[in-house]
Amino acid sequence: MSPLSDATLWGVIALLGIGTFAIRFSFLALAGNRPLPGWALRLLRYVPVSVLPALVAPMVVWPPATGGEPDVPRLVAAISALAVGALARNVLAGIGAGLLMLFSLLALGL
Repeated sequence: MSPLSDATLWGVIALLGIGTFAIRFSFLALAGNRPLPGWALRLLRYVPVSVLPALVAPMVVWPPATGGEPDVPRLVAAISALAVGALARNVLAGIGAGLLMLFSLLALGL
């Protein structure tokens, strides 16, 4: 596999940025000042809730720190973050519980 030149890399980054902007802007421009239908508003309510698990799940199931093999501290931390977040209904409490559990288990050498 040959490395990309700097110009090619920056060109790809610029094109991806323009494409991402175009996708987002087209949705906002088409919706404009029109009210969205009820089903779309219902679905959009779940977007923030799904972003954090989508970002965290690959790091729990295939963590780079362990060479892609799941391990006990990360699984326990994820489960505790999920439990605290669901019971407290607070995202920050869930994140804090997961961090505390992960670092505690790693400090214990598990």
